[in-house]
Amino acid sequence: MEIDGALHLRQVKLLKMEFTRFMMPYKFAMDEVKTKIDILNQEFNYVHEYNPIEHVKSRLKTPESILKKIYRKGYELSLSSIKENIYDIAGIRIICSFESDIYKLRKMLENQEDIQVIMCKDYIKNPKPNGYRSLHLVLQVPVFMSDRVEKVNVELQIRTIAMDFWASLEHKIYYKYDRDVPGNLMGQLKEAAISAAELDRKMESIHRQVIEFNNNGYEGDYQDIFLSEEELHIPEAILQLFLINDKE
Repeated sequence: MEIDGALHLRQVKLLKMEFTRFMMPYKFAMDEVKTKIDILNQEFNYVHEYNPIEHVKSRLKTPESILKKIYRKGYELSLSSIKENIYDIAGIRIICSFESDIYKLRKMLENQEDIQVIMCKDYIKNPKPNGYRSLHLVLQVPVFMSDRVEKVNVELQIRTIAMDFWASLEHKIYYKYDRDVPGNLMGQLKEAAISAAELDRKMESIHRQVIEFNNNGYEGDYQDIFLSEEELHIPEAILQLFLINDKE
C-alpha cells in the first residue's frame, strides 16, 4: 500500500508539473498582450490627448473551469484537445470610453505584425437576442520559451462602460436564478440594453463635438509633456528646431 501510495503521489506531482508547464505560456501571452495594450493606450494619449481605455481586467481560467468546459463541449480530455478547442484560457477585458475607441483599438492590434486575429465576434453590430453587446477577438501571439516558441490564444472582450455595466448586471441575475431567469426580468434586461446603447450613441456624439472644438479653436501648451506620469520639459532649442523644419 505504501508503494502504491508513493506511486500515486508521484503521478499527482507529475500531473501538476505538466499542467503548470501547459498553463505558463497562457500567462506569458496574457502579460504580453496587456503590455501591448498599455503601450497603445499611452501613445494614443500623447497623440490625441485622451485615454481611449478606462481600465483593463485579465484572468486565467482555473483547471476546474477548463475541465467543466471540456466536458460541456464534449471534447477529448487531453492537453492537446484543450489547446485546440478552448480559446479563452487567457482572457482580457478592455473597457473603452467610447464605441469608436473599440474599433480603433481593434485596428491598432490587428496592425501589429506578431498578432494574428483568428476569430472575431462582433456583438456590437449584431447584439445577442438578450441585448448583450461587446466585441470579442481571439488573438494568437508567439511566446518565446527557453526551449520552444508557442503560438498562444488570448481572448479579448472590448466594450464600453455602459456595455460592461449591463453585462455585469446580466451575469449577476443569471447566476442568482441559475440561468432560469423569469420572463419579466428578461424583458427589462433587454430594455436596459437598448437604453445603454442609446447612452453610448449620445456620449459618442458629445465626444465628437468636443474633438471638433479642439481641432478648430484650441492649441495646447506643448512645452511640457508627461511620460508615465513623469513631467519632461522640452528645451527651447528643440522647439526652435521643429519651428525651423516647419518653415522649410
